[in-house]
Amino acid sequence: MERRLQELRRLLDEHSHRYYVLDDPLISDGEYDRLFQELLAIEKEYPHLVTADSPSQRVGGAALDKFVQVEHRIPMLSLENAFDDQDLFDFEDCLLRYLLTEKKPDYMAEPKLDGLAVELVYEDGILVQGSTRGDGTVGEDISAQLRTVSAIPLRLKRLDISRLEVRGEVFMDREGFEALNRWRAKVGEPLFANPRNAAAGSLRQLDPKITARRPLRFFVYGVASPVDTGCKTQQEVLEFLADQAFPVNPEIVHCPDIHRVIRRFSELSDLRHELSYEIDGMVVKVNDFVLQERLGVKARAPRWAIACKFPAVQATSKILEVHFQVGRTGAITPVAILEPVDVGGVMVSRATLHNGDEISRKDLHIGDTVLIQRAGDVIPEIVKAVPEKRQHSAVPVRIPDDCPVCSHPLQKPEGEAVTRCVNPYCPAQRLRSLVHFCSKAGLDIDGLGKKSVEQLFTEGLIKDLPDIFSLRHEDIAGLDGWGEKSAEKLLLGTMAAKTPLLARFLAALGIRYVGEVTAELLERSYQSLEKLQSVTREELLEVEGLGEQAANSIVDYFSDPAVQEMMRKFHRVGVHPLEVAGKEENLPLSGEVLLFTGTLKKISRTEAKKLVKENGGQIASGITRKLTCLVVGEKPGSKLKKAQQQGKKIITEDEFLEILNGGRGFS
Repeated sequence: MERRLQELRRLLDEHSHRYYVLDDPLISDGEYDRLFQELLAIEKEYPHLVTADSPSQRVGGAALDKFVQVEHRIPMLSLENAFDDQDLFDFEDCLLRYLLTEKKPDYMAEPKLDGLAVELVYEDGILVQGSTRGDGTVGEDISAQLRTVSAIPLRLKRLDISRLEVRGEVFMDREGFEALNRWRAKVGEPLFANPRNAAAGSLRQLDPKITARRPLRFFVYGVASPVDTGCKTQQEVLEFLADQAFPVNPEIVHCPDIHRVIRRFSELSDLRHELSYEIDGMVVKVNDFVLQERLGVKARAPRWAIACKFPAVQATSKILEVHFQVGRTGAITPVAILEPVDVGGVMVSRATLHNGDEISRKDLHIGDTVLIQRAGDVIPEIVKAVPEKRQHSAVPVRIPDDCPVCSHPLQKPEGEAVTRCVNPYCPAQRLRSLVHFCSKAGLDIDGLGKKSVEQLFTEGLIKDLPDIFSLRHEDIAGLDGWGEKSAEKLLLGTMAAKTPLLARFLAALGIRYVGEVTAELLERSYQSLEKLQSVTREELLEVEGLGEQAANSIVDYFSDPAVQEMMRKFHRVGVHPLEVAGKEENLPLSGEVLLFTGTLKKISRTEAKKLVKENGGQIASGITRKLTCLVVGEKPGSKLKKAQQQGKKIITEDEFLEILNGGRGFS
């Protein structure tokens, strides 16, 4: 019986691959169903013979209570965008400058599907986990749902790779989307707005049996770590994945140069509406993995790839009114309320107007007929008004003089486009700060979503950030919509959030110009909240990557008496951000602060800085007190003379590389 099971699984895998991936079936649907029913019957009689890679596992298991979070071993980064030919030429110019070469690379041009990015983890050839991209670092475990997608292999042909992390896009083609919406209309369920929403909604069903009934498709586009495959290029990886039974998009093209990339983008733009699925652009990747490794990544995106976006879809609508929202930093954001209109498959009824300068530039009036578009096929924005259709009674849109929430006079700082409410006690700012602090971008406190924070704020139970950690069970259990379990969950969430990573705590505070990347930079440089609270502007400006605006904002923030009192309250309620351990002492550049001057011949300046950070050192912004060593290339500037006058250590580029290669210590 075990031998028959193995044969059935082999046959079903082979015929499923031919049907869903190759689109070249060898048997009828009826014959496939008979084989599948035989498999189910045997596994029912001999349940101990059921394996994780059996085709029976695609039908969906038991429903989940909730999705579990999964941390990606290697982050799933987003991509920077290009919108025209010049952007692509600029992209290549940046690559060449970074690599210090005139030799131009070759590329892979891949259709950018409008679906949901996922990661599939295979151990010893068996699919053991599948997850969403999430925020790029942490996603949701949707293994049970992804196993129901027929185009995703449950078992690789090669079982000798201990771990392989495969990445791709789950999507729904136009035909499947229309069929699903026809069925939902028939049974009285709300319709999906577009195929992407339908695919995302299908994968986020807690009951995988529902996912199994949805017409989902899948294309693979790469692996997290190419070294695991032995492949040297993106082209080879795609061929390797095709050999492992993954579906690879047939529209992917190898381009020997950037000119062929540009031609392919034009071809795809013409072809996009003939495809059976939606695409919103084309992804361009440097083909060679050695070059990819050298180019590395920026804060949120790889240097070696870029997304070419198709021109935005446009439509006309009418401005009915304008609402003015108050952000957590006091920024006033005007939002136009529009007559609902379909823009590229999405109903749009709101569009940001950005700021007063933008409103004046576009000369917008209440009642105007306007041209709107989804910028990058995503964000609705007003392109321009159509003054020929303007009524005499139309009223110009103006930023109010007073805050729409607290009535405090608004200010527009000199040199800034944004108008702000500067009242530190403005309820709107306080509420948005609380929401941000508890959100995924902040401390991600379990049990404190946006609606819960708004309710607790309205009830007067939380007024400032430290109040979150003083909530009591008896205060919240009796509130509308709450109970014993939800109150307990909230208190457990606040308890777990009392010892956050320093970077996460700093990002949660909502300091102007201090986002996730800057917060991590501050964490690496100062290791503790106490050190950061007493840092000077001059010291901050010596931190590589930290600008003047951020430095001023940080010093102003921590010198504010109200903030100082808030920090004392945090301490009293037991909130203690974790101190970060210093750099490993045995790294070649531990304790060193370096600066480069002159032209480097063997590596680029950016690569050199990256090596310094990877080897425990820091980068100086100039010949400062903290500088310990100046690395000199050809034709050094005035920094060399200044360093000599101050008695700083001076080495050549070759000596720098020799230190990193273990040739001698840094003495």
